[in-house]
Amino acid sequence: MSASDLSAALWQERRQLELLLFRLETQRLHVDAGNLEWLNFMASEVETVLDRLRFEALARSVESAAVAAEWGLPAQTTLVELISAAPAGPWSEILREHLDALRGLLARLGEAARVNEQALRALPLPGRPGPGGTAGLLDQLTTAGNLERSLAVVRRTSQPLLAQYLGMERD
Repeated sequence: MSASDLSAALWQERRQLELLLFRLETQRLHVDAGNLEWLNFMASEVETVLDRLRFEALARSVESAAVAAEWGLPAQTTLVELISAAPAGPWSEILREHLDALRGLLARLGEAARVNEQALRALPLPGRPGPGGTAGLLDQLTTAGNLERSLAVVRRTSQPLLAQYLGMERD
């Protein structure tokens, strides 16, 4: 394991964060367009990316711990600390580029999640069943359930462990 393996893991995590941002922006466009029949599918798409992100975060943690050990640092070293301790050569600059890109992505994701949550909360809740009877009631309950699921998924898009690794949050 080496700094190049860590860089590759950071690239993979960046790609998944970009995909998550894309999914959130797609969700917002559908919500803004009133395409509520797609709420369940959009929530599933976001959940799929979140599942992949968990794997990528684990891979990054393993690679980061290996580089930290190689450079004489504790396993839980942040990326900022790795950059400071990088040996002479290109690694401090390469890791700094990852840091800047990841911080930018997290900021954009935070804003996208905030906007999506506002858009989802602004949707009118289904009212009382109309002339559709039982079918209308089932449709309203399904929409309400999909709306709640979408809100729950959007709230889970924050990446606090990544933010901590990037030196953005401390316990």
